[in-house]
Amino acid sequence: MKVMMRAPTALFALAGLLLLTILISLQLGSYPLRLYDLYAVLSQQGTPQQELVLFSIRLPRLLLAILTGCGLAVSGAILQAVFRNDLADPGLLGLSAGAGLMIILLLWMQQNGQQNGLLIAGLWRPVAAFCGAALSASLIYALARKKGAASPARILLTGIAINAGLSAVTLVLAMSLDRSLYDQALVWLSGSLSGKTYKEIILLLPWFICLLPLLMLRLKVLDILALGDEAATALGLQVGRQRLLMIAIAVALTGASVAVAGGIGFVGLLAPHMCRRLVGARHILLLPACALCGAILVVIADNLGRTVLAPVEMPAGIFCAMIGAPYFLYLLMKTSR
Repeated sequence: MKVMMRAPTALFALAGLLLLTILISLQLGSYPLRLYDLYAVLSQQGTPQQELVLFSIRLPRLLLAILTGCGLAVSGAILQAVFRNDLADPGLLGLSAGAGLMIILLLWMQQNGQQNGLLIAGLWRPVAAFCGAALSASLIYALARKKGAASPARILLTGIAINAGLSAVTLVLAMSLDRSLYDQALVWLSGSLSGKTYKEIILLLPWFICLLPLLMLRLKVLDILALGDEAATALGLQVGRQRLLMIAIAVALTGASVAVAGGIGFVGLLAPHMCRRLVGARHILLLPACALCGAILVVIADNLGRTVLAPVEMPAGIFCAMIGAPYFLYLLMKTSR
C-alpha cells in the first residue's frame, strides 16, 4: 500500500525530471540557446539560424534519445520479468550484439555491391536488426536448455558468451569495411546520436506504435510470469506461448532501438532497478516509470557526450557504459552472496 501511494508521485517526479533534461538538452551545444531563445523560436520570432539549430539538429537528436531510452528500458524490464533474473539486459543477453551484427552485415553488403544505399537507409534496417536480435535470442535459449528447461542463471551466462562471440564477429566485419564505412560503423557501434535526423525517428516510430499498445494489454501477464512457471501455470496462464510473445516484443524493441541509435548498453539494466525502488514491481506502474527513466538516462548521457570534451563529441553509449558497468558488478556481487 505504501508503494501504491508514492507511485503517482514518483511518476510525476520522473516526468518532471525528463522535462528538465529536455530543456537543458535543447540549450546545450556549441551554439547556445537560452530559454528566451527557445520561446522566441517557438513563437516564430527567432532567427533563421536559431530555427535551424533547434528544429534540424537538436530536436531530432533529442527525440531519438527519448525513444531509444524508452525502448531499451522497457525491453530490459520485460526480460527481467520473463527470465526472473535481475541481471537480464538486452546488451548483456546478446540481443543488441545480434542486432548490431546484422547492421554491420548490411554495411558490408553495401560495400561489396550486393545492396544499394536505399537498403541501408530504408525500412530494412530495423527489420534486419530485429532478425539479428531474434536469432541471438533463439541461439541463447537453445544453448541454455538442459533437460528441456533453461534456468535464469544459464540463460544469463550463455547470453554473456554469445554477446562476446557476436561482438567479435561484428568487429571483424567492421574492420573489413573501407575507411568511410568503417568510420560510420565505429560511430554507430559506440552508440552515438550525433547527426541523427527525422529519418531515424520515422524508422523507429512504427515499431513503438505497434508494440507498446500490445504490451500494455498484457501487463498482467508479466506480473504472473514473474511469479515463476509453476505459479503461472496454476493460475491458468499458457506459460510457453506468453513467454515467447513477451520475448518477441522485447527483441523487437531492442532491435529497432539499436538499428537507429547503435550500441547503447546498460539502460535496460539500470532503469528497471531504479524504478522498482520508486514504484514497486507491478508492471502497470513499472513500465511507464522505466520508459521515463530510460529516456532520462540516454538524454543525460548524450548531453554529457556533447559537453564534457566540447567541441569534441563522445558517444552516449560510452557514458551509459561508465555508469552501468560498475552497477552490474555491484548487482553480480550482491546476487552471488
